[in-house]
Amino acid sequence: GDKDLAQLVNDKVTLVNTMTNEKLDRQGVVAKFGVPPERIVDYLAIIGDSVDNVPGVHKAGPKTANKWLAEYGDLDQLIARASEIKGVVGDNLRASLDWLPKARELLTVKLDCDLKPHISSLHDLHAKPEDPSQLRALFERYAFKSWLKELDTNRGAPAATSQNALNHSDAPVSQKTLSQEPQVPSKSEVGRDYVCVTTQAAFFKWLEAIQRAPLTCIDTETTSLDALQAELVGISLSVEEGKACYIPVAHRTGEEQLARDWVLAQLKPWLENPLAKKLGQNLKYDMHVFGNYLIQVRGVEHDTLLESYVLESHLSHSMDNLAQRHLGVKTIQYEEVCGKGVHQIGFDQVDLKTATEYAAEDADITLRLHHHLWPQLERMPSLRYVYEQIEMPAMRVLGIMESNGITIDREKLAIQGQEVGKKLLVLEKEIHQLAGQPFNIQSPKQIGEI
Repeated sequence: GDKDLAQLVNDKVTLVNTMTNEKLDRQGVVAKFGVPPERIVDYLAIIGDSVDNVPGVHKAGPKTANKWLAEYGDLDQLIARASEIKGVVGDNLRASLDWLPKARELLTVKLDCDLKPHISSLHDLHAKPEDPSQLRALFERYAFKSWLKELDTNRGAPAATSQNALNHSDAPVSQKTLSQEPQVPSKSEVGRDYVCVTTQAAFFKWLEAIQRAPLTCIDTETTSLDALQAELVGISLSVEEGKACYIPVAHRTGEEQLARDWVLAQLKPWLENPLAKKLGQNLKYDMHVFGNYLIQVRGVEHDTLLESYVLESHLSHSMDNLAQRHLGVKTIQYEEVCGKGVHQIGFDQVDLKTATEYAAEDADITLRLHHHLWPQLERMPSLRYVYEQIEMPAMRVLGIMESNGITIDREKLAIQGQEVGKKLLVLEKEIHQLAGQPFNIQSPKQIGEI
């Protein structure tokens, strides 16, 4: 049990430390902390509680707190008679007088919460078997990544997920119909029709499809995460959920594939057509890749990474996380295809069958994500404005800046640096004055103490 909870101990309440199985009744609290339960809050306000970020009185430990409370009775009397306490510790106490009432408020367990919507009787508090679906919904909503991994490790593939837990409603998760949520589909259960395009006939069939489609999802596989240095290995396309293709152009596996230069020559008119609407996940990267081959991609209509960012800026926007969070689909991981660490191979060394399963899935899932995320933005005019008028244009501008570079006046930049440095020194002095003492403003530990 948390030491904060010792304040709740009485003749009918016993505190149990579930880690050690230690039980504390009233006498146990006194034996452990030196004060009875009703003085625990005062005790903690004096010594501080680093877990709850309550600083306490500087250099006042348990012995000092016990001495003061034994002599003065409670925190109110201690504050009222603070002038009587001599020495450095007395000075520290007086320096904390403005803060101590707030510390006591923060440390006091709230006893008037309305529990009726959740608990009808004490019997509802009995330990029950955990509900993986509710845990997953909570962990996904609040991005508890480590607990999500632990849930998957302990129980294998996730059993259920909750889309309700991911919306923008403030309703408690317990009030949502989690049990009615669909099971998370395995890879084999997700409808998929993926093809590897290695002939001109198959290629022209897909070229005709993307030319007719109102929106096409496109993704690239390359040799590097550095888009400006990356070489194109393959292209994946999708115009309909569950259907996608992968066009390998530079795999070093000895398998039949179309020549990269030929494929790019055929795709260039479509890629540069502003009326051919395109969708992707982090399309700026793909635009750079095509730019390496003197192709300027136009008609960029949507980017699921930016859609996710505008809707939930505080969460991860990787395709794998988005697929799990919004679609309940566990995607193929890059490490499953290429390995990891010293044994990792380049994507151009992956066989075409495996590469197609991975790359075509990327395009298919991205299209599905767009169909899930875009309607949400359409319902929120303010967020849609941010997406269409700020984020998408900014992405294009950043892409141009990354490709072309920017011109910098070194002399002016140096002068600005000196001016900013002077302002920082002034601000640092002001911070020290407000704090009442000098400290390292770049130290989280010292800032916490201040």
